[in-house]
Amino acid sequence: MKRKLLNSIIVLAFVSLLGVVIMQVYWVRNAFELKEEHFNNSVRLSMKSVLTRLLEMHADSTLKQLTSPDPCIIKKTEVADVIKPAVLDSLIKAELGCMQITDGYEYGIYNRNTLRFSMGNYQNYQQELLKSVHQQSIEALFSPGDYFFSVYFPRQQNYLMRQLVGWMVISAIFLLILIFSFWFTIVTILRQKKVSEMKNDFINNMTHEFKTPIATISLASEMLMKPAVQQDQTKTSRYAKVINQENARLQNQVEQLLQIAIIEKGELKLNLKTLEIHKLLQNTIERFELKLQEKHGHITYLPNASKDQVVADQQQLAHVFANLIDNAIKYSPSSPEITITTANTTNGMMIRISDKGIGIARENHAQVFKNLYRVHTGDVHDVKGFGIGLYYVKRMMGMHNGSIELESELGQGTTFKLFLPFEQRKNE
Repeated sequence: MKRKLLNSIIVLAFVSLLGVVIMQVYWVRNAFELKEEHFNNSVRLSMKSVLTRLLEMHADSTLKQLTSPDPCIIKKTEVADVIKPAVLDSLIKAELGCMQITDGYEYGIYNRNTLRFSMGNYQNYQQELLKSVHQQSIEALFSPGDYFFSVYFPRQQNYLMRQLVGWMVISAIFLLILIFSFWFTIVTILRQKKVSEMKNDFINNMTHEFKTPIATISLASEMLMKPAVQQDQTKTSRYAKVINQENARLQNQVEQLLQIAIIEKGELKLNLKTLEIHKLLQNTIERFELKLQEKHGHITYLPNASKDQVVADQQQLAHVFANLIDNAIKYSPSSPEITITTANTTNGMMIRISDKGIGIARENHAQVFKNLYRVHTGDVHDVKGFGIGLYYVKRMMGMHNGSIELESELGQGTTFKLFLPFEQRKNE
């Protein structure tokens, strides 16, 4: 898939996901507003029912007064003469209960002209009651003055949120699942695309690496078939040596690929025995003498460890050292200057392999040990490889209960620090 098309799909999917999130938030907000409107209507109905009940009681009391022997004795000059606080409190509680509103509430009856309260539990919420949206005039009950009946709910928002919390939690869970699925899908696509590119690079590099020795062997074989060359013992020996060297190179490359395949399957078994690391390093260094002479480079070898015997697999460690030395040579654009030192720690050996090559940028330090990963080499275009060398080294050090550390700065060279314990568990 082309990068431009992939980016367009990702942007489109992100915009769609953002639209779903916005719509979900809109519907939750809309549901909250509907709940709030329903709550306000319920309170309004409850307050009107309270006033209606009070009006009925007032009418009954007025009728009794008018039928009494002396109806003019009692004069109702205060709100409390018409509305009894205990009756008002019980009516409010009963009517709100009918509407299933059981949360805490405060109420009061006040004069809008003087802003003075006549009754109610208004002590701590006077300002809130004066500004409350839940207010009803009591003019039908008590005419003198501009009196209003007000109710305030301190925890109204919490009450409404509790009504929606179940749906909000379910909605949030589905949204999180959707966002995680989107993120996981995008990450997987990008990762698979990167793996595909790495595999393509691997195939191209493998083709190049195999093509060179095969072409060399083919040319040398053709030369050996010529009678003139067969009569010249020196030329015959030289071409035979070329075939042998290129065959060994090709065999080593195939062996490296097979080793990685075996490691990936978990089928590699180490042949553990006591080794002399100094001797193994010396033999490995000698294998690169001709290559170093061609590039006018050299290796400084400082075997400082007093104890160099460890329990390890000789063949695998030889491949580990060869990989690191080969990389040091390849990634040194001019004459390679490589330093190899050894030292002892409390329970093992430390081997340092340093070069003064092009170095590795810090952002690539965590990536270089991944399978098929190859660092971009900038102006150095002739460096070929499979991208499996450092991955193999990392896995081998782990299988030997050791470790590998990288120290490098771009343009400042690279140092690999290897640690090998003296002893190994036999079942490893």
